Amino acid sequence: MHRWWRDAVIYQVYVRSFLDSTGDGIGDLAGVKAGLPYLKKLGVDGIWLSPFYPSPQHDHGYDVAAYCDVDPTFGDLAEFDQLTAAARRLGIRVLLDIVPNHCSSEHPWFKAALTAERGSAARARFHFADGRGPDGAEPPNNWHAMFGGPAWTRITEPDGRPGQWYLHMFTPEQPDWNWRNPEIGTEFDRVLRFWLDRGVDGFRIDVAAGLYKHPELPDSPDPEADARTRDSVNPLAWNQPEVHDVWRRWRAICEEYAARDGCERLLVGEVSVPTAREHARYVRPDELHQAFFFDLLSAPWEADAFRKVITDAMQDIAGTGSTVTWVLNNHDQVRTVTRYGEAAPEGSGLGPARARAAALLMLALPGAAYIYQGEELGLPEVVDLPDDVLTDPIFRRTGNRARIRDGCRVPLPWSGQASPFGFTSGAEGTKPWLPQPEYFAEYATDRALADTRSFWHLYRDGLQLRSSLDQLGEGSLSWLDTPPGVLGFVRGDGLVCAVNFGTAPTPAPVSDTPLLSSGPCPAGVLPGSTAAWWINNL
Repeated sequence: MHRWWRDAVIYQVYVRSFLDSTGDGIGDLAGVKAGLPYLKKLGVDGIWLSPFYPSPQHDHGYDVAAYCDVDPTFGDLAEFDQLTAAARRLGIRVLLDIVPNHCSSEHPWFKAALTAERGSAARARFHFADGRGPDGAEPPNNWHAMFGGPAWTRITEPDGRPGQWYLHMFTPEQPDWNWRNPEIGTEFDRVLRFWLDRGVDGFRIDVAAGLYKHPELPDSPDPEADARTRDSVNPLAWNQPEVHDVWRRWRAICEEYAARDGCERLLVGEVSVPTAREHARYVRPDELHQAFFFDLLSAPWEADAFRKVITDAMQDIAGTGSTVTWVLNNHDQVRTVTRYGEAAPEGSGLGPARARAAALLMLALPGAAYIYQGEELGLPEVVDLPDDVLTDPIFRRTGNRARIRDGCRVPLPWSGQASPFGFTSGAEGTKPWLPQPEYFAEYATDRALADTRSFWHLYRDGLQLRSSLDQLGEGSLSWLDTPPGVLGFVRGDGLVCAVNFGTAPTPAPVSDTPLLSSGPCPAGVLPGSTAAWWINNL
């Protein structure tokens, strides 16, 4: 059986910001199809599409109103089929983003629940509960939502009286499904089969450690933990043991399809749990194939920190028989160039150098890797978007700009010297859904392809070597003894990856001319904030 996913490099397409084919300033499926030759040239193995389902877009598609259709903003099912067919011709796999923890408040089942009676079958699909205190005026428990505010909203009953409360761990427009109701599992079986029958290669699973809540919905000892950390840390709302039964069920469906044609369908989960050992429970042989390992993304720029993260992952995750799924960025994170720059000494300008070195390190590690769109251009975070254009529900609910996600979602620059930089085919004056800064001209795709020193060429060359060298991809690594602040390891038959986390030139652990370097790298010397690959006879 072809286990393509084990060392695949997948490119995350944030559809509304990739390429607009209709001229409305919003990216769409036809735009993704038009961009496939670019991605083929880059050298990725597949794409992960952000949600394009019918949605009121309160959280840009992660509030799903219908799971088996396409929102007219992004096209229709025929255009989706054309996209998957074009990708297949180019040898590019297609993964869909599926959202099983919650839906949209516009979903027909939730609208039916609002008009149904207490204790009805319609309400049993969600978490409806009576409030506490006089007249039930207080929420059923003290949980807070990830995006700010209480995790409960009170409804008005059909007769006009104040009524029950419903649970939403993100926003009121995203009610959580009640997975203790078997009807929910049956419905998602249908959704998976619908898209698998249309030829998709797998699913990225949103909030994969969610779904089940503690059956008694008790108070939390730290009710603001989720909102404070912007992470799923409430042990009563996340990572419940029953969630593993869902992944066994979904894995069985994927195995059924794989048995038909000998090619596995991938389940990769967004799993936020405290340790690599806990993470490993999600990728046991009968559960998810892979789960994003976010510890590399969050590690400080220190050799010892990176070594510990990689060692723990290789020991606990790869030990299950899965492969580690490495990420440096996604649609919820500050872009890598900016994130590393913020952590560097003020005025050092080390963000781009560190981002280049980290990319080369990630591509050298055993397992799979995911690249967020625009990272291959070295795009920085747009940090100065005006308040009146911000769309992130976190900002709308809290008024706080800290760690909001619009800055990494600004539409890609493709060509030209002024916005919209080839992003939209609309008439002159058509504006992208988020404004692009003037300096995006420096990062436009046409300029990146023409400059052999660009981020794009670093990624492209790394991907080409990764696919052509037997030492890279799936496998193991061996650590080298290196000077302080330098990380070095060997892959397979003598391929060395070394990263200097410092700022001063350091003797490299090998002296051969590098195959590929993230920056200037004279033979025998590895400058600060630089990574390189060598073939060496050890």
